Amino acid sequence: MPEQNYTSDSHINEISIQQERIVISKDSDFVDSLLTIQRPYKLLLITTGNIKNTVLEELVASQLSKLVDLFEQYKYIELTLETIIVHQ
Repeated sequence: MPEQNYTSDSHINEISIQQERIVISKDSDFVDSLLTIQRPYKLLLITTGNIKNTVLEELVASQLSKLVDLFEQYKYIELTLETIIVHQ
């Protein structure tokens, strides 16, 4: 990101729209933004609670092909420790 951790949510949303990128975040502010102003382009919300980065990496890697398939059709997907939730 241009300003690393200081990049604003609105700037992240604009980059996502311009480059058709998926935002991956634990921040529910992106959910509010997606539902109200249709930004970002697509959103993967991580709701695993506090876990180690290695556990998160393993979780995403184990679900990656399913997530890729789902994002071809849906804009907002949630990843928990137990499941993938598709929001419409």
